[in-house]
Amino acid sequence: MTTTPATTRSPAARHVLVLAAGLVLLAAAVIVGLGVGARSVPPAEVVRALFAFDGGDDHLVVHDVRIPRALLGIGVGAALAVAGVLIQTLTRNPLAEPGLLGVTSGAGFTVILGAAAGLATGAVTELGFAALGAVAAATLVYAVGRSSPLRLVLTGVALSAVLTGIGLGLRLMLPDVFDQYRFWSVGSLAGREQAPLAVPLTVIGLALVAALLLSRPLAAVSLGDTVAHTLGANVTRIRLSALIVVTTLVGAATAVAGPILFVGLIVPQLARRLATGSVGWLIGYAVVLGAILMLAADTIARVLLPTGEVPVAIVTAFLGGPALIAAVRRDRTVAT
Repeated sequence: MTTTPATTRSPAARHVLVLAAGLVLLAAAVIVGLGVGARSVPPAEVVRALFAFDGGDDHLVVHDVRIPRALLGIGVGAALAVAGVLIQTLTRNPLAEPGLLGVTSGAGFTVILGAAAGLATGAVTELGFAALGAVAAATLVYAVGRSSPLRLVLTGVALSAVLTGIGLGLRLMLPDVFDQYRFWSVGSLAGREQAPLAVPLTVIGLALVAALLLSRPLAAVSLGDTVAHTLGANVTRIRLSALIVVTTLVGAATAVAGPILFVGLIVPQLARRLATGSVGWLIGYAVVLGAILMLAADTIARVLLPTGEVPVAIVTAFLGGPALIAAVRRDRTVAT
């Protein structure tokens, strides 16, 4: 008697199952995040607040404060993670992250200039200055370094160093600017949920769709310029399009939450293990994993100290340090 071999699951079906599992984890992270904070709300009450709102104190906290904060965390986490995927694919460097292109430094520098000029006086104007700086920095980096991925990264690093130095000088000379900038410069979701979020979250959503549409051309570019040209890809146009998407994602995320590092490095490292070479699935996994990481980090940030919250950027930095060391060790092992 012979036995029928088990049906082999196709790669697409496996990706769908893994992504569905990721969405379940994301839903769990949302429920936990909505219940944890200065006022603790049990998970069952969180679910009732979502589906049977009664206007009580717990339900008001969930609706008015924590749902906007969770949406902000999902948007920022997904944006930074997908930006990291695009940059690593463009530069063919698994250690690259959004800060390398000078977008974060450009956003911070224009916020400083706006504060020094007395124009960046609130969350809305800071958001505008940050977005303007991100676009200007990305444009300058692309104009100088568009000929090769390595030159692009080196230009971004050099511009970041220059802008950071000038910004530090301005903050030291102008104490009022320093006092205003320090609130924005610590990447955090606390209090940022009160700012107008409809426009930046919509922009992030559209940019994520654009990133998915770029996945097939990016797959060709990831094989190298020569192979991409052979396959009929317009490398310059693809690279410019991807840079615009990266600038949009990082600029919008940084504008609303301040500079948050390492998300764009950690998540692509995790997503790459699941995507098995597919850029499209890599972006899809990055969206879910980036949102989970940001929500988890924000939840940890609320309970880490008994006296108050820790900025979420500090939590991601603690997580990102070991992740960076592990990535460097793995790449060195592969190279040798």
